[in-house]
Amino acid sequence: MKRSDLLATCALPFALCLGTAAHGQDMQIPAIPLPPPAETQAADDQVQFSAGQLEYLNDSDTVIATGDVRMYRGGDRLRADKVTWNRTTGKVIANGNIVVVNPGGDTAYGDSIELTDSLKDGVVDNMLVVLERGGRLAARRGTRALDETVTLDDAAYTPCTVTTSTGCPKEPSWKITAVQVVYRPEKNRIYYKGARINLFGLPTLPLPKFSHPAGGESETGLLSPTFRYNGVNGFEFAQPYFFELGPNRQLTVTPRVFTNVLPMLQADYSALDQKGAFKVSAYGTVSRRSDDLLTTVPTNTEQAFRGYLDGVARYQLDPNWSLSGSLRLTTDRTFLRRYDISNDDRLRTTAKIERIDADSYFAVTGWFVQTLRVNDRQGLQPIALPEIDYRRRMNDGLLGGKFEFQLNSLAITRSAGQDTQRAFASARWDLRKLTPWGQEVTFTAYARGDVYNANDTLTTAVTSYRGDEGFQGRAIGALAVDIKYPLIGSFLGGTQRLTPRFQIVAAPKTENLGIPNEDARAVDLEDSNLFALNRFAGYDRFEDSTRFTYGVDWAVDLPGFSLDATVGQSYRLDSRPAIFPQGTGLSDRTSDIVGRTELRFRDFVSITHRYRLDKDNLAVRRNEIDATIGSRSTYVLLGYLRLNRDIATTAEDLQDREEARVAGRVQFARFWSVFGSTVIDLTNRAEDPLSMSDGFDPIRHRLGVQYEDDCLRIGLTWRRNYEDTGDAKSGNSFLLSLAFKNLGR
Repeated sequence: MKRSDLLATCALPFALCLGTAAHGQDMQIPAIPLPPPAETQAADDQVQFSAGQLEYLNDSDTVIATGDVRMYRGGDRLRADKVTWNRTTGKVIANGNIVVVNPGGDTAYGDSIELTDSLKDGVVDNMLVVLERGGRLAARRGTRALDETVTLDDAAYTPCTVTTSTGCPKEPSWKITAVQVVYRPEKNRIYYKGARINLFGLPTLPLPKFSHPAGGESETGLLSPTFRYNGVNGFEFAQPYFFELGPNRQLTVTPRVFTNVLPMLQADYSALDQKGAFKVSAYGTVSRRSDDLLTTVPTNTEQAFRGYLDGVARYQLDPNWSLSGSLRLTTDRTFLRRYDISNDDRLRTTAKIERIDADSYFAVTGWFVQTLRVNDRQGLQPIALPEIDYRRRMNDGLLGGKFEFQLNSLAITRSAGQDTQRAFASARWDLRKLTPWGQEVTFTAYARGDVYNANDTLTTAVTSYRGDEGFQGRAIGALAVDIKYPLIGSFLGGTQRLTPRFQIVAAPKTENLGIPNEDARAVDLEDSNLFALNRFAGYDRFEDSTRFTYGVDWAVDLPGFSLDATVGQSYRLDSRPAIFPQGTGLSDRTSDIVGRTELRFRDFVSITHRYRLDKDNLAVRRNEIDATIGSRSTYVLLGYLRLNRDIATTAEDLQDREEARVAGRVQFARFWSVFGSTVIDLTNRAEDPLSMSDGFDPIRHRLGVQYEDDCLRIGLTWRRNYEDTGDAKSGNSFLLSLAFKNLGR
């Protein structure tokens, strides 16, 4: 057998540490300086060395060097207390505080080493290798064959740190101990015989035959498994298998085995090229499902195929043109919830081609919506194909403003509902000026012409959304002046900015109720649209009349602290009835009062509060709070929303809601943390007559504990879902996750 020293094999991207059965070098790095490279590079076939003392034995043609011996040949370097070099046989024996460095920068430590004078072939006893890419390899003995295959006896591997923050030795979080480890450079893979994974010093999983890539690169093989339990499917075991199909193509196949139902197969495929990337996931199984979503699954329900497709793609065809899309389809309304894949109640499939340059935008978009809600008819869901949008911006050479022109068309089809087609052309002009007194004044002029066509309007339940049957035309115009007067000064060692704002918008009476309403249904007065030219969200409704809008912004910036607040209201001059539904805050001539407050204290506290107050009695009609308090390791997330608008139940998109959300994480030790979250529906029938909630209805909870350090993540999560929908039953589920660095997810 040819001798080998692991010098050229230190390019392993792993570090091995010996288990209790191994008697070799431990994981600690000796406090020995690495030998520096030679100042003058010797030829590849020459050995250059230096030592504190040199002895030459003429009879045996042997050189004995002692005292900080350093040898160099090519890119390989050796440092030892003593080196015996037989020039006749070419054998080099080194002892004492050995450090060997290969051209790749990997370092090997040992008690004794036997080499040839090439500094590449040999045998190392009681060896520790610290790799340039991170990780450690320790073994009682290591050899390398002529084909550079490395064989290690009584070896161990870990990528974990083996010292505490104070430098004291510690047991690594995990390691693999093995009777024999073989590294095959031509396959870039490490193979184990008689291996076992040790967690926190305790032997756990036996791995009689096991291998993984050498270096952290993606390669075909097993990934970390997951374990789950819930009351419907029973115990679940998922074992992903990763296929490296190329440097830019990957496939992961995951069989999922359950104790209560038939297995499910999951496949995830992704690809990347110079133009872009895509990823698609597919799930498939056979199980019973309920046709009546309001009851549990009948015992006589037939087995049926069930599955889900989820994909996303984006390609940049050139600097201006791009193509993107998403795919989300499922066989039935409860599959995603039953198998704990998603809690979404609607799935949207989209496709878009875009062209963007400095002054124009063009897009053709289509989308399809699949509803997963119990009471929604799929035939009433829109299929939009296509929406064509073109915008062009140009400078006004006369006054210095900017023009923006837009052409838009949309076709919406429903298999059992109203069909709508729309096209419009618009022009907008904006001119921003600063007065000598510091006011910022913006002048706006807007004009638009619309053409609509609607069919089967009687299938739309809400009368105000239907519009008139057949073709309809509409002309829209508006003029606006927006004035801001920022006042800036010092405040408590920082700065503050007070900005009164006033806006006038004038628009003639516009045809609205005869036009179908597809994209402007969810309307509500809030800080984001208070000063908008049109406070409806979409194009199908336009706010006419003349109105004044007034408000004030206040910002304070102090060291480590910032406050940003805005509040405002509007008043409509026209006395004709408004087109806004009652309860939106805009139906009367004087609007409700809306505002937003954002507070930040360093990186520890972030609070955003949005509100709407009734103009008559200051009752809170909208109260929304989102807060983040804490550091990256320990924090709490708070969310609360209450919409108390008293809107008629016929407006299906505007029901009142009340909801609380809490999530958090507490790190109670260096690597240990607990986390949890909950969502509670606080809506009662006084707020929404159609609600089935009693005012405190938990939706779902989550609670877990996790350990995570530099090389290991292990966690246990408990979840409880309180909603029953067909075969997606309420109940508890448990998830055990385990991930090893360099051994899969």
